[in-house]
Amino acid sequence: MKDTFQIVLKRRDLGQLLHGLRIRAEAWGKTADYLEFGFSPDDSFICEECSDPYEARCIARHYETIIAEIEAQAKKQGGSS
Repeated sequence: MKDTFQIVLKRRDLGQLLHGLRIRAEAWGKTADYLEFGFSPDDSFICEECSDPYEARCIARHYETIIAEIEAQAKKQGGSS
């Protein structure tokens, strides 16, 4: 099984992909806050299925790591998101 993949996207599609990943990272970050503090200041917030704020923060950080890696690769290729 291959560990890495090379994916070719148009700049616009890359922007959409990164936007979606940022939304997921934000959702998991808000879930962690909710589980840790018991409330969310965001009225439209929907808690992700998770019962542990530590796990939710790890998932949020994982999304952020993916975003950073994609942005770094895009920058190397002369593009930005």
